Amino acid sequence: MGKRVAIIGAGVSGLASIRSCLEEGLEPTCFERSDDIGGLWKFSDHAEEGRASIYESVFTNSSKEMMCFPDFPYPDDFPNFMHNSKIQEYITAFAKEKNLLKYIQFKTFVSSVNKCPNFSITGQWEVITEKDGKKESAIFDAVMVCSGHHVYPNIPKESFPGLKHFKGKYLHSRDYKEPGVFKGKRVLVIGLGNSGCDIATELSHTAQQVIISSRSGSWVMSRVWDDGYPWDMMVVTRFETFLKNNLPTAISDWWYMKQMNSRFKHENYGLMPLNGTLRKEPVFNDDLPARILCGTVSIKPNVKEFTETSAIFEDGTMFEAIDYVIFATGYDYAYPFLDDSIIKSRNSEVTLFKGIFPPLLEKSTMAVIGLVQSLGAAIPTADLQARWAAQVNSLTSRLSQISLFGNSETIQMDYIAYMDELASFIGAKLNIPWLFLTDPKLAVEVFFGPCSPYQFRLVGPGKWPGARNAIFTQWDRALKPMKTRVVGSLQKPCLFCRWLKLFAIPLLLIAVFVVLL
Repeated sequence: MGKRVAIIGAGVSGLASIRSCLEEGLEPTCFERSDDIGGLWKFSDHAEEGRASIYESVFTNSSKEMMCFPDFPYPDDFPNFMHNSKIQEYITAFAKEKNLLKYIQFKTFVSSVNKCPNFSITGQWEVITEKDGKKESAIFDAVMVCSGHHVYPNIPKESFPGLKHFKGKYLHSRDYKEPGVFKGKRVLVIGLGNSGCDIATELSHTAQQVIISSRSGSWVMSRVWDDGYPWDMMVVTRFETFLKNNLPTAISDWWYMKQMNSRFKHENYGLMPLNGTLRKEPVFNDDLPARILCGTVSIKPNVKEFTETSAIFEDGTMFEAIDYVIFATGYDYAYPFLDDSIIKSRNSEVTLFKGIFPPLLEKSTMAVIGLVQSLGAAIPTADLQARWAAQVNSLTSRLSQISLFGNSETIQMDYIAYMDELASFIGAKLNIPWLFLTDPKLAVEVFFGPCSPYQFRLVGPGKWPGARNAIFTQWDRALKPMKTRVVGSLQKPCLFCRWLKLFAIPLLLIAVFVVLL
């Protein structure tokens, strides 16, 4: 074994990091404060300190073919959008298949990570851990931080005058688990993100009234996309990304808003973002428009102030006799085991080179895995990040110190462009034009079909022999769990039909114009 690497957290990012270290001949030791793997996806009926916390009804927003480890597809009978228990089942199977569990020290809390005195020369870290009341110190050649960012709840009390006088109960979405205790209650949910919308729609079936307060609005997408296919298998494609990035801004913005409003007009539902063309991360919720139509959920602007029993909104309206306020207001990015000088936070943003490396370190021996946010899924993103970080630590791949200090970025990323960039760093980026020449059948699937994780293990280090076949069979696995009542053959999507429809109207108008001339 080679250099020793400390990995903090045994969630998806931690498991990807262990596997990547092993592929590069490094010696990983993973510290997990709980008694099991899974991180965010490991459900508990109460919020645990220092761990991510989800509610019982959480389902994935990414479909199974788009959120797997690139060399480990989900079983074909798993549903496309999975309950958290199914994800945990998959994660456990992956860890066992790759023999990763033996590298994890459970019930071990990392209390501090500090540079060694000779860090500028060796890049080594002292990692202090606690287990069963005993502290231990060890020296590692590198550290991979995989503790996630759904841990430290953000309740911006200073932004809500009068909250301290409010006599009802308030809590963060992190502490919400199930709707039973809210039966017959009047509930205000602050925040129009995924958690806020999920909680509000779930409560709307049992609570007396639910209101969502939003400061800036959101685009709300359905998991069910054109012709009933999973949204991301239709939207997250190289061809669609190419068009959006290369069309004139006016056309690209029109197209984006047309897609967002394809299911319902956001203006009519009070959901329209203040800046409609802003490509902010959308919310995925299949039920919210229906609950608004039924009157069990209402959308209101930001809360101006609280009274003892009510909330007054910025439009002057009031929600009275509130029993509960649920703050779905996100999380703070905090690393209590690190000195603030290592990872600087500003306005809840962590500045990292390529979303991974702290830019101010003399040696690139620390990596943060799984922090970036994009329209793509977390598992394949963490896999590529971990592969590059492991190569950097094994000296297979190097960072340019000039670019490291001169170009740092925040955590919001364009998915395909970011994945391709990471793949290029490790020698695993596809040459699409060459692929059209050498394997045109595969090239069509890769360019016009879903940008599924298998694409990033087709070539280069870590190449998976089964990747090509996995791409050709991805629609079979996506459609199989729905064929519980067989009424015909599987209807796979036509890769070109939706684009022909999109361009048919302007072409028809041009033809009519030419004829009239």
